[in-house]
Order: sequence, then structure tokens, then C-alpha cells
Amino acid sequence: MSRPTRALLFALASLAAPPALAQSPGPACAPHRIVVERLADRFGESRQSIALGSDNTVVEVFASLESGTWTITVTRPGGPTCLVASGLAYEPVTDPLPNTDPPA
Repeated sequence: MSRPTRALLFALASLAAPPALAQSPGPACAPHRIVVERLADRFGESRQSIALGSDNTVVEVFASLESGTWTITVTRPGGPTCLVASGLAYEPVTDPLPNTDPPA
């Protein structure tokens, strides 16, 4: 499994946090435009991948290829964009898909 895929799965799993974690302060949320501008201005991050969840949430991974910082955001339909995870040492991976065709 590639790192971006693992990151997206981690973000989705974070949304289903146990009740003890749900009692901690909520995620930082703002309009999508503002989140994207701040990630670019403060950390030099740009969108590296995007996915659509089964509940129509949009999951995005932003990262700086220079500094290695990364951020995962989730945007609910009609709602704000929320930061769900961030960290260091981002590394893009482009693993080729395996050939699953039967031999000819």
C-alpha cells in the first residue's frame, strides 16, 4: 500500500475516533479557501492528493516537498475544511500498480 493511500486511510480512521478522543478539543476548521491559503503561506504546502469518502467528505493531503511537512484535511459537504492530522517527513511515492491480467 502506498504512503498516500495509508495517509488517506489514517485520516478516515481518525474520523471514527473513540469517545475518549472525541472529548478533546475539536479539530481546527475554516473555509476551504482560507485553509489552503494558510497551508501555502505558512508551510509552503500544496495539495498532493484528493479522495472522496463514501459519505461525500473530501479528504486532501497537502505537503511541502521542500520541508517535508504534511497536513490531512477533511471537508464535509457544505461545511468547513478541518485539519485532522499533520506531521513531518512527507515523501511522495509513485508505486506502479501490479499487473493482475491473466497471462496470455
